[in-house]
Amino acid sequence: MTNDTQQPFPSRKRHHKKPDLSPRESFDASHRHRGTQTSKTPDYLVIGHITADLQANGEVVLGGTALYSALTAARLGARVGILTRGAYGTEVAGMNIPSLEPYADQVSIIVQEAAVPTTFVNEYRAGFRVQTIRHWAGEIDLRGLPPHWRNAPIVHLGPVADEINPSQAVGLTTEFVGITPQGWMRTWPRETGGKVSLLPLKLPGSLMSRVDCAIVSTEEIHLARDVVNKVGERRLGVITKGEDGALIIAGGQKFELPGFRVHTKDLTGAGDVFAAAFFIKAADRTISAETAGRFANAVAALSLREVGVDAVPSMEQVDELLKSVV
Repeated sequence: MTNDTQQPFPSRKRHHKKPDLSPRESFDASHRHRGTQTSKTPDYLVIGHITADLQANGEVVLGGTALYSALTAARLGARVGILTRGAYGTEVAGMNIPSLEPYADQVSIIVQEAAVPTTFVNEYRAGFRVQTIRHWAGEIDLRGLPPHWRNAPIVHLGPVADEINPSQAVGLTTEFVGITPQGWMRTWPRETGGKVSLLPLKLPGSLMSRVDCAIVSTEEIHLARDVVNKVGERRLGVITKGEDGALIIAGGQKFELPGFRVHTKDLTGAGDVFAAAFFIKAADRTISAETAGRFANAVAALSLREVGVDAVPSMEQVDELLKSVV
C-alpha cells in the first residue's frame, strides 16, 4: 500500500525556456503550445475549455477546470496534456485575452481554434451566484487528439459549458476515466449568450460503464445523484463539501473525510484542484479511496490560501501538511 506522502509520479527536471509554438496542425484548426513534454504520452490528460472569466473591472482572467486541474497534476509531478478550444493571447469582443504561453513549460496544450473563448461572468446576489456565459468557443473535437495522447493513463473529462460530446469520449483507450461533469448540467442561450440554468445530468450508458470516478459538489449533487451513485457502486463517486472535506462512495460504501482548516483567501478552482489530486491517487488501485481522499483534501485546502491558479501547492507543501496532522 502506498502511503499519503509518496510522490505519485517520478520527478522530472523542468527547463524554463521560451515555449516553441508550432504551426497549425494539419488534422484540424489547432495549434500546440509546446513545453518540455512535446511528443510524449501524458500521464494525465484533461479535456475541456480554458475559460475567459470576465471581472467587474473589465479584466479577463483565465480559468476553468482544464487549467486548474492540469496545473495541479503538473505540480504533483505528472506529465500533463490539455485539449481545449478557444482564442488566447489576443483581443476579441473588446476583451484582452491572456496568452497560454506562461503555462507551456508546465503542460502541453493543444488548442482547437475558435473565434472567441468561452467567457463567463459570475455575479453574487444575496449570497447566490448568478452565472452568465457571454461567448461559447464551441464543441471540442476529440478526433483532434494525437494518437498517443489517447493512451494517457488518466483522462479527466472536465466540461464547463457542454463542450464535450460524451459519445466521442467512449473511444478513448485509457486505464482511468475521471469526470467532473458540471458543464453537462448547464444550459444557456447559445446564439446570444445569457444566464446559465441547470439541468439534471444524463450520460449514455456507453460512457457510464467507462467512468472510474465521478466528482460533483454539494451544490450539484441533486442534479447528478443517480450518476454519482451508480459510478460509486461500481468504482468511485465523490461529493466535495468545500472546507468541510468530502463524502466518498467506494464500491457502494460511503464515508466522510473532514477537510483541513487553513486561512482561506479564495475558493475559486478548489473543486478542480481536489479532482486532479484525487484522480492521480485513485488511478492506482493499490491506494485506498480514503488515502486518495485525504491527499486530495490536503491539496485543495492549500490551494485556498492564495488567489488564482498560482495558489496550487507543490508536492513538498502537501507532504508537509499531511505530516503535520498525523
